[in-house]
Amino acid sequence: MDKALIVSGSAKSIDAVEQLLKASGYKRITSISSGSEARRLAGTADFELVVINTPLPDEYGHELSIMISEASTAGIILICKNDIADDVSDKVSDFGVCVVPKPLNKVIFHQSLKLVQATRSRMLGLKKENVNLLSQIDEMRLINRAKCTLMQYLKFTEPQAHKYIEKQAMNNRRTRREVAQHILDTYEK
Repeated sequence: MDKALIVSGSAKSIDAVEQLLKASGYKRITSISSGSEARRLAGTADFELVVINTPLPDEYGHELSIMISEASTAGIILICKNDIADDVSDKVSDFGVCVVPKPLNKVIFHQSLKLVQATRSRMLGLKKENVNLLSQIDEMRLINRAKCTLMQYLKFTEPQAHKYIEKQAMNNRRTRREVAQHILDTYEK
């Protein structure tokens, strides 16, 4: 918990949310007053949390929350009037945006903040796992291409090609990926 962005057209609301975030351990808090500024800043900075107090001077704010959720890994809290909170929540909940009704209640805000932090943490874990799985798939494709190359040029069977790559990796203290890449570099010129 370090970097947060507050988007609000009201200086009073910015101060109130800033105090709540500081109490929750956020140290670097950036405050801006319009959706267009937020769009520019969200694309260049990596925030852990974005709090949007609606309405903004140049837009309502729910479109901004959707855009930020699609473009970043930040947790997002959207603060809006109590009478429309359910309708706004219906529009943005599929994008992982947490809606908190006005007037702002400290307990509800802190509970929402904890929920957003937990959800973000879980999402980052899944993203890391996804990157690892994609890397493993890429390695398997590379090894399979190397096997096919050995089968084509050296007339190996698939088990022979597999065994050859494994043995080369062990004997030369290299990864199977490195051995496969060397085979492809050698035969596929």
